[in-house]
Amino acid sequence: ARPFPWEPEARAAGAPRAGTAGSDPRSPRSPRALSRPGMFADRTAPGADVQSLWRSARSARCEAKTCQTGKISTAEAAAQSHTARDAAVQTEQSKDAVQDLQQEVQVDYTGLLSFLQRVEDAVIKELNKNWKSHAFDGFEVNWTDQDETVLCLHSLSYPEAQDQNLQVTGVSWNATGSVIACSYGRLDDGDWSTEKSYVCTWNLDRRGLNLQHPDLVVDVPSSVMCLAFHPSQPSLIAGGLFSGELVVWDTSRTEDPVIWRTGMTDDTHTDPVYQVHWLLDSKHRNHARLLSVGTDGKILVWREERDGRLALAEGFAIVAQQIPRSTRLKKVAWGEAAVGVTSLSFSPFDAGVFVVGVEGGYCLRCSTSAQGPALPRPGGSVPLRAPAELAFSPHAGPVYSVSCSPFHNLFLSCGTDGQVHLHSMLQTQPLYALQLSKKYLFCVCWSPVRPLVFAAASGEGVHLFDLGRSTQKPTVSLKQSVSDCPVYCLEFNTKHTRLLAAGDAAGTVKVWQLSSHFTEQGPREMSHLEQLASEIMD
Repeated sequence: ARPFPWEPEARAAGAPRAGTAGSDPRSPRSPRALSRPGMFADRTAPGADVQSLWRSARSARCEAKTCQTGKISTAEAAAQSHTARDAAVQTEQSKDAVQDLQQEVQVDYTGLLSFLQRVEDAVIKELNKNWKSHAFDGFEVNWTDQDETVLCLHSLSYPEAQDQNLQVTGVSWNATGSVIACSYGRLDDGDWSTEKSYVCTWNLDRRGLNLQHPDLVVDVPSSVMCLAFHPSQPSLIAGGLFSGELVVWDTSRTEDPVIWRTGMTDDTHTDPVYQVHWLLDSKHRNHARLLSVGTDGKILVWREERDGRLALAEGFAIVAQQIPRSTRLKKVAWGEAAVGVTSLSFSPFDAGVFVVGVEGGYCLRCSTSAQGPALPRPGGSVPLRAPAELAFSPHAGPVYSVSCSPFHNLFLSCGTDGQVHLHSMLQTQPLYALQLSKKYLFCVCWSPVRPLVFAAASGEGVHLFDLGRSTQKPTVSLKQSVSDCPVYCLEFNTKHTRLLAAGDAAGTVKVWQLSSHFTEQGPREMSHLEQLASEIMD
């Protein structure tokens, strides 16, 4: 048999084998060490536990605690102090200062007189030199920062009118400059005569201003084509209707705001009224008559009656046969009937002179003192007169708006040909004609504070002109809406001169805040306007 590996091959003779009697019990080969063949044996020993002295010592020193803090005591106290006391901001004057002020100031009057006599000639010479100098001609100190931006302050609308696809046909500021009114109607195709429309007002100074909820809404049974606030009574609004009627509303009366109306009589316009204008009485500031123009060719002046009726006081009619022949009008173009009047503007320099724009494309200078009767004589309670004195060179289409300058004997006109004409009251040919747009121009208006600035409303938006910068292109063009929405009406605010209102075909009134450039008159601006007019005339 093969020996175990750890057993030597040779064994001493007579040496006992492992596991035999007589072997050393300490030997690794003793029977205790090898109970069975082999060196190792499997055996299961019981587990041993060792107690932790560190954990028991730590737990003895710790106390059980929660995360919540103890209850915090609170008390309520009012912020207002219990007592009040007024104190002046002026510091008290010290006794030493009082004594210093009471001491009489010693002045050497003899020396002062001698000094003034010595320098008198030199001072007078320099003052005369400065007085004759032109170094600072036209220079004016501007203490305010120049603002070159034009911002849209408000976008006003009446959702019920917009749901009917009504358009803003007119805008007007009241006498205080705080309230804006707009008329709703339609200037395109539609059944105007039976369609309900509205007049809405917003007070821009009201703290709770709601841009889509007017302060006042007046329901009108016919389309309102134009409106105008009374120049001195802030609550009165006059409106012209598609039916030819005139109505005056008092916005202070919420129940029944209508206080005067023409009704449908032989004196009433037979065509839509496109402009109304208040004529102030020179003797009584709050007394005014109302003027209206319509496409029936009539220019009518109304007076107020106690029974709430507007009675015809006087009137005029534009008739083709009586237009001055200087324009070389053709009968084919003008016909033999009345010429429709679309707009009117009075001269600020002569209360009896006004300019009208007509559907035939002409502007006519007229006079309220004209005595010639209009032919043929129309029916009515008052005979109508022929006011036309001078016809100006025409536009290529109907004239929609005219505006007389408040600073010069000039006026602007615009129409469907997309041109703005600048005219002198004294000559038939325009001083210049500007092709502003390929679309219609609906309104033009001079600035009330800047002699060289005017605004025009087109099918593309609002255009602001400064003739001091350019006579050929607008200084600023404003988009009324994202989609090129036509703007039908404009009006500057004469009280808050930085505000300009514009109404559009989408039924929205935008209130624009103009930059200081458009509201602060520059040096020698009047001279510039006169020079511009004279140069072009020459």
